[in-house]
Amino acid sequence: MNSLFIKKPFLQIITINLLLIFLIPLQLRAQTYARNGMVSSSSMIASEVGRDILKQGGNAIDAAVATAFALAVTWPSAGNIGGGGFLVFMNDKAEVTTIDFREKAPINASSTMFLDQHGNIFNDSNHTGGLSIGVPGTVAGLYLAHQKYGKLRWEEVVQPAVDLANNGFPFTWTLYHHSIEFKKYYAESLPEFSKFMLEEDGSFREPGKLWKQTDLGASLERIRDHGRDGFYKGKTAKLLAEYIQEEGGIITEEDLLKYEAIERKPVVGKYRGYDIYSMPPPSSGGVTMIEMLNILEHFNLQDLGFNSADYIHVLSEAMRRGYASRAEYLGDPDFNPDMPLDKLLTKSYAKKLAASIDMKKASVSDSTKYGQLYDGENTTHLSVLDKDGNAVSLTYTLENSYGCKLIAKNLGFLLNNEMGDFNPVPGITKTDGQIGTNANQVASEKRMLSSMTPTIIAKDGKVYMVIGSPGGRTIINSVMQAILNVLDHKMDIKTAIEAGKIHHQWLPDQVIYEELGISSDTKKMLESMGHKFRSVENIGALMGIVYDRKKGIMAGAADSSSGDGGVAVY
Repeated sequence: MNSLFIKKPFLQIITINLLLIFLIPLQLRAQTYARNGMVSSSSMIASEVGRDILKQGGNAIDAAVATAFALAVTWPSAGNIGGGGFLVFMNDKAEVTTIDFREKAPINASSTMFLDQHGNIFNDSNHTGGLSIGVPGTVAGLYLAHQKYGKLRWEEVVQPAVDLANNGFPFTWTLYHHSIEFKKYYAESLPEFSKFMLEEDGSFREPGKLWKQTDLGASLERIRDHGRDGFYKGKTAKLLAEYIQEEGGIITEEDLLKYEAIERKPVVGKYRGYDIYSMPPPSSGGVTMIEMLNILEHFNLQDLGFNSADYIHVLSEAMRRGYASRAEYLGDPDFNPDMPLDKLLTKSYAKKLAASIDMKKASVSDSTKYGQLYDGENTTHLSVLDKDGNAVSLTYTLENSYGCKLIAKNLGFLLNNEMGDFNPVPGITKTDGQIGTNANQVASEKRMLSSMTPTIIAKDGKVYMVIGSPGGRTIINSVMQAILNVLDHKMDIKTAIEAGKIHHQWLPDQVIYEELGISSDTKKMLESMGHKFRSVENIGALMGIVYDRKKGIMAGAADSSSGDGGVAVY
């Protein structure tokens, strides 16, 4: 039986395709509609900030920048000014560009900086403490995007975040649950972090009570008044560098001063008549996803049946091959000028890979060749579409949830632990997923490889879909499956986002699946073919928009797993 499971465990809904419409509650099935503008993000408050910017005459870039700064206040687990990410922008003339504001390694970084005398990673230093922090890129990236493509004044798009920080916003239930976890796990090891969202006396802040962040408000005011210099120079830069060094890091004021966001050409693919625009390296998302879509184009996915054994087999085999290429070849293009992107993106290469898939048997991932690196899973995404057809897909991150859990003293924002996205042990690749390939080893001022996959899909030169997700190493596959759900399986955007997903990343050699995503009989069939499985509660947290140009209607959805997420429209 081909089954379509909705992934949210708390709903306890299991259904087949033909009964889907009857069994999913209306509030889950419902997507949000609009004609003039739409913002989907992990925080409804931040989405409303972006929506209001559109109503004031701003374009999609203005709304995206305002939403991103608001997320730094309302969604501290991933919204940030202490991290970095990527932005894809398509204007109403079908011109597409991208902004790379990925974090960088400090000037004094080296390929062995996380290793002890025996060549082992010491004390998880690439994921914890000051040494794990990459030079933040968010402010530079948002500023570059706005200065080149925004309409409103810079001050206008930053001010809402300043107001949210200084005046406060109602503490949410999601943040309340996070604060309980903080006090439980970090009260002793990271006392300042454990107090981050608690009251001054250490008690829990109740949902609905205003949460004010005056240190963060002052940092945002400097950004509002001085643009990128309000972060990378002056008081913020001085205090930030001093604090990171106090915590054992090596970032200096010079690192901050030298940081620049980069505008890059998108990677472009074609899938069943649709144009796919996504991020180029140092994001691996666009290249890997397009390679996998090119493979899948050789199979009639609709006839295979959503989440049937054959469908999951073909998907996992395409993922296996895409992620193997990712680990072998991809990294910072400024340090890897010979990456074979022309090969990886071609239909002819995908045809050979598709032909290598045995429909009766799973392939074997060989750890002596190449594989997949570690990625944190607490990124956040926002999608924006304005009345003129301008679209933004923006994904940014602190890496792990709340980054390295260090809060810049007197600055009020959390810091990333993105140095963990480099291959930490040169030359050593293991079956557990540790990768040592050259393309993504640590080097001075190098950008670490990422899985972020902000994507815009167009049809006949017009925006059709804006999509992206958090989820670390699962991002690429989450975004791809949402695209397949819409284009191949004809799902609406809400159903496409909520439907059960799988993930295979070459190494470890296993199919990760959402607990309610595959029926037991389907799983048994796949196991008999050689597939290994591991269940998880949830994969990704997609934010998407689909535009029906003939009707002039936007339909949007925020993944229900995002907690505070929502779609704001007008």
